[in-house]
Amino acid sequence: MMGADHIRVPLVQPGTRPELAEVESRILAERGRVSLLYQVLLHSEPIASGWERLLTAVRKQTGVPAHLRELMILRVAVLNGAEFEFEAHVLHAQEAGVGVNKIAATRMVQLDPVFDPVERLVLQLTDHMTRDVVVPEDFVWPAGEEAVSPEAPAGVGVCAWYGAGGEVPPRVRFACLPGLL
Repeated sequence: MMGADHIRVPLVQPGTRPELAEVESRILAERGRVSLLYQVLLHSEPIASGWERLLTAVRKQTGVPAHLRELMILRVAVLNGAEFEFEAHVLHAQEAGVGVNKIAATRMVQLDPVFDPVERLVLQLTDHMTRDVVVPEDFVWPAGEEAVSPEAPAGVGVCAWYGAGGEVPPRVRFACLPGLL
């Protein structure tokens, strides 16, 4: 798990900058804590605030079933080498009913048969969007019983956000200067 020793900018300690009280309060209300990621992002109140609002919309205000959303987030974290993001979502996945065997299977190179047909479909989409950036023309949602709900487009948004910017890529490791954030 990534700790503060991997971050190359000073952390903004919660409660030390009165002008950040409102955004810190929102982060606490939504996340239960001000994580290391937010302690970095708080160098820029608009970035921290926007990040928190967008991630709240992605995670909590779409119709994507929680277990599918968390499987997607875990898979994106694995494919991007974002161990910090993976660890941050294990508890969310468990709370959404994802078993430890499925959580572990998100780390496998090939998708494991432990996933049901809808989970496999969602994870295949996640793999295409994350690894290839482009979803192949021959990738289609099946009709009938195993079709994903009409909320499927929101699932694409979950994958896109976590794949593109849900976590600052680990290769960056917050190597920027605080004034540039």
